[in-house]
Amino acid sequence: MKALTLLTSLLPALGHAALNVTGSTCTVTPLPATGTGKEPDDTPQILQAFKQCGTNGKIVLTDGLFHIGQIMDTLSFNNVDIEIHGTLRWSSDIQYWLRSSLPVTYAGRSTAWRVGGTDIRIRGFGTALFDGQGQLWYDQNRGQSNQNGRPISLTLWHAKNVLIDGITWRQSQFWHTFVAYSENITMTNLDMNATSNSQWSTWNSNNIFLQNWTVTCGDDCISMKGNSSNVHISNVHCYESGCAVIGSMGSNAAQPDYVSNIYYDNFTCTHSSNAAWIKTYSGTGYVKNVTFANFKFTDVNQPIYVTPCIYSSSGCDSSRLKISDIRWINITGTSRYNIASAIHCSSAAPCDGFLFENINITNKDGRTTDKYLCSNIANQAQSGIPCTGTCPASWPQQLSGNS
Repeated sequence: MKALTLLTSLLPALGHAALNVTGSTCTVTPLPATGTGKEPDDTPQILQAFKQCGTNGKIVLTDGLFHIGQIMDTLSFNNVDIEIHGTLRWSSDIQYWLRSSLPVTYAGRSTAWRVGGTDIRIRGFGTALFDGQGQLWYDQNRGQSNQNGRPISLTLWHAKNVLIDGITWRQSQFWHTFVAYSENITMTNLDMNATSNSQWSTWNSNNIFLQNWTVTCGDDCISMKGNSSNVHISNVHCYESGCAVIGSMGSNAAQPDYVSNIYYDNFTCTHSSNAAWIKTYSGTGYVKNVTFANFKFTDVNQPIYVTPCIYSSSGCDSSRLKISDIRWINITGTSRYNIASAIHCSSAAPCDGFLFENINITNKDGRTTDKYLCSNIANQAQSGIPCTGTCPASWPQQLSGNS
């Protein structure tokens, strides 16, 4: 079939096509600079490619810098290969994103790009880069926690049978990626880094899911939010982050959160806040059947931590959000201070089915004996947890020294 070349109205006199369609393959090339000082917007031709070749087709974003100036809501892919060879840079128009980002239901959060459909393969070949220009967001947010409208870079939304491979994230606007109402998702060979170079922290630049990850960020590395189940996550290296996390969840008592059948395997945590931890609010729902296996870590603030009342001691002992059948197996490393684990369970719904097996945590100074603090663990004597003291409801999630 003869190639059909579509020229955008921005370039009527140029022989450089933004979108070229040959059969079921759409190839998108970045628009050149306008010469006016204003960045071109590559979003329209990318969306056109997604629409035209998103079913039984192939979309190729070539080398170069693509400027993303608009939300992308692409929810009807079917049997598509998407190749990304260049950089996607989201625009610096903070006010546009704050008012236009797409909702993702969870905790009032939103996203810049929703991907949905069936049999979707997105490959970056190690050269694809997602640039959220996050420093602009960190500075304007001024360390003030979450911000409505602050967009997640990429969200899988009602998606099934998805592969995402070989993509690098730098300076994401908010969370790097989020998965909701989706199944059979595989993410491999991802590299994420959100590091502020100003006085303002990245604040909540979370990441999410699966194999062969290297992550540097200011908050949680891999985090299972409410209503996640049947997830296996392996071969992850986290720097300066929460490492492997369940939660936070249970913030809305009227909306139960359920997490079950989660397997974290072969994690390395370097200078992290925590290694393997569970944090909930005193809402409703449950956490059950979670395994943290084969963890190695260095200089971690609190290696093992469980709390039913994150950020506040209110409701710690009245929470009915049950935490059960949790296993920590082959956990080895050094703690920053003298706490190896701190587990406070609600007295109204004590934790049960907890198990420690082959735990070897030592203080990084090589001299201090680490403590294991426990409260309200049913059948603690059979758990293998060598409790040396009580864990108060008000126990902090981050320590500032020995206790």
